[in-house]
Amino acid sequence: MTPPDADRTTVIPLIPAAPAHRLVHTSAEHRGRALRRTSFVAATVLGLLALVYGIDVAMSAGKVPRGVTVAGVHVGGMARAMAEQRLRNQLGPRLNQPIALRVGDVDATLEPRRAGLTPDWTATLAQAGEQPLNPWARLVSLWRTRELGVVTAGDRATLAVALQKLRSQTDRVAVEGTIRFAGTRPIPVDPRPGQHLDVPAATDLILAVWIHGGTVQAPVPTPVTTQPVRTTAEGIRAALRDIVEPAVSAPVTVAGDSHDAVLKPDVIAAALRFAPDSRGGLTTTVDNPMVIAALTPQLASTQRPGKNAEILIQGGAPVVLPSVDGRGIDWAASLLPLLDVLHKSGSERTLSASYVTLPPSLSTEQAHALGITTQISTFTTGGFATDSGRNIRRVAEQVNGAIVRPGETFSLNGYTGPRNAATGYVDAGIIDHGRPSRGIGGGISQFATTLYNAAYFAGMTDVEHKEHSYYISRYPAAREATVFEGAIDVKFRDDSSTGILIQTAWTPSSITVTLWGTKHVDVESITGPRTDFTDPKTETIHTQPCTPTQGSPGFTVTDTRVIRDAKTHTELTRHTRKVTYDPVPHVICAP
Repeated sequence: MTPPDADRTTVIPLIPAAPAHRLVHTSAEHRGRALRRTSFVAATVLGLLALVYGIDVAMSAGKVPRGVTVAGVHVGGMARAMAEQRLRNQLGPRLNQPIALRVGDVDATLEPRRAGLTPDWTATLAQAGEQPLNPWARLVSLWRTRELGVVTAGDRATLAVALQKLRSQTDRVAVEGTIRFAGTRPIPVDPRPGQHLDVPAATDLILAVWIHGGTVQAPVPTPVTTQPVRTTAEGIRAALRDIVEPAVSAPVTVAGDSHDAVLKPDVIAAALRFAPDSRGGLTTTVDNPMVIAALTPQLASTQRPGKNAEILIQGGAPVVLPSVDGRGIDWAASLLPLLDVLHKSGSERTLSASYVTLPPSLSTEQAHALGITTQISTFTTGGFATDSGRNIRRVAEQVNGAIVRPGETFSLNGYTGPRNAATGYVDAGIIDHGRPSRGIGGGISQFATTLYNAAYFAGMTDVEHKEHSYYISRYPAAREATVFEGAIDVKFRDDSSTGILIQTAWTPSSITVTLWGTKHVDVESITGPRTDFTDPKTETIHTQPCTPTQGSPGFTVTDTRVIRDAKTHTELTRHTRKVTYDPVPHVICAP
């Protein structure tokens, strides 16, 4: 049976599809609008970025690029003048801190500014360059930093001068090790090498460190040249232990003839001398003169001084008194074993004095060989005051008996030594700038003139003499001499083959000097006329003491000495001396 609706056909209506061309048109239009919007946005963004970039470039023109730091100080984006000021304020004090130097084993400091070491702020900022135009570089500079070092400058000459001044602190000479004493206690002194700051090398080093960036690590090991020593601390202590301590441990006995002397430890300590040896230790010697000075008084009674031969004038002729040999200690031989004895102890610390014959410095035979047999010259002056006479007598006592050997030079100052109150001289009249005055030893010039004339007529060679500035009437013109201790002397030399004996004779009114020897020459003195007179000046003295004088003119005069052979009378020499005397002033004593 067929269902009732089995053959029914149902028609379902179709909905017409949209035309294909209309769907395509709608999609293209949409994309076009989107593209235009995107382009607009992109253009807008790019425009804004370009605007921002332009503003950024314009605003930062002339400034330090962003992100720049100098030794930790931020200066990026700042005007260069402000950046430089910031660097001065924040880095300047740090860079002007004293530079610590280590010169050998000495610490020293150097002030950079005074040494010509300075930062160059302009050059430092110039390292940053100009503003970058690359947008990316400008963008990343907002969070990225760029570190720069400080550019520094150094003046080599100024630095070298500053280092040279440091040498007073850093340099030293080498000090050898030695041993000193505190009383008799020996104290070792360690050696210390010398050192000298090498200024050229130190200049190079410090400039290199400074210019590297002004950051100086302390202390800078500064170049030096060293002066080595030959001793070592170990060598010094070995000498102390093995030599010095035993040497001063006890006195040393020196056995003399019938009497002994004692060399005490304090004298031993003072007499020890030390010098470096070749092994780092010390060579020890003894100052013999110091030891002798300590022992001589103790052993004086065991020695007998010798006596020189003397030549005396007796009965108007020279007579030789014989010499006498002395007996004394040969100190060189006696002290030769001393260093060995100083190492010993107890009774072994003993020396024996060695005695020898001491010949005189002028033996009887030598005195006869001098040929002092006859008077060869004599000269006398007088007219001196009483106080001057005392000084003339004293100097005559000292010079009387003096012997001048062939070839020797006699010096009045050298023979008498200091002439003062301690040696028997008194205050007496002198001439001071043409005016009467007083002084110790006044009047000695009279003896000098007398001695000079005696030597003159004996044919002695004039080595040194000087005339008075003012003429003194009791002396022969152009043939006289003054003397002043330490400045003006009378010296003559015996150039003959025989010796000279000086004899003096003093009276209250005169002084005579006679020379004895062998007569080889005859001497003639020719005094020339006085010429070129000069008038005296008048001086008024308002103070006391004052002694008035009439004054006298100055003049020029000559003296000619003619020396002839005593046997043949042949002229040997002729010498003229020209002397100018100043006028003696006319002195008026004001009331």
